[in-house]
Amino acid sequence: MRVRDLNMVAALSVAFIAASPSASQTASPAIAPQASRPAATAATSSATAQAPAATRQAPPLREPDVIYVPTPQNVVEAMLKLANVTSSDVVYDLGSGDGRIPITAAEKYGARGVGIDINPDLVKVANENAVKAGVADKTKFIVGDIFDPNVTFSDASIVTLYLLPELNRRLMPRLKTELKPGTRIVSNSFEMGDAWPPEKVEHVGNFYVYLWTIAPR
Repeated sequence: MRVRDLNMVAALSVAFIAASPSASQTASPAIAPQASRPAATAATSSATAQAPAATRQAPPLREPDVIYVPTPQNVVEAMLKLANVTSSDVVYDLGSGDGRIPITAAEKYGARGVGIDINPDLVKVANENAVKAGVADKTKFIVGDIFDPNVTFSDASIVTLYLLPELNRRLMPRLKTELKPGTRIVSNSFEMGDAWPPEKVEHVGNFYVYLWTIAPR
């Protein structure tokens, strides 16, 4: 295992601890936008069963691939800077969690932002955060499975990721075939494997950020 891999494991450990209820955190996706929630206890399950349907939390579309850990805000800033975001860009965050990446892109650069997450509760939080930030007119967050071919992101000019390596590789065929040439892809912490080496790598604290660009066809 390379030193860089060890650094990434350490970074994820730090991020996971920071995301626990007892620690303070900023709030966005981390290990991946497709978030999972703690299992309910018998008491809370019983209370939920008796609660009115309107107050119950909506379950994810399916079992999430990874737990949700927010990307630290300084890493969000570095990702958007590496992608060279402008006001003409459409930034998709695949696994958008609390929405911080699209919201920051809209706030700081005037870009349009779209977030896709498998967890309806996180999508609700993201839309609320966009309203609080005053960028609801420039952002939208939708419930969807990023591996579902009916969930499209072909109009993106920038795609951001914080997924595990095997999930990046699983997405790679869609990214290469569905995105327009010149579209930039930025991943927090994880690469695409030897089949698609990154063009640029930046070190941000305990994290690495990777950049790819869709080549002309």
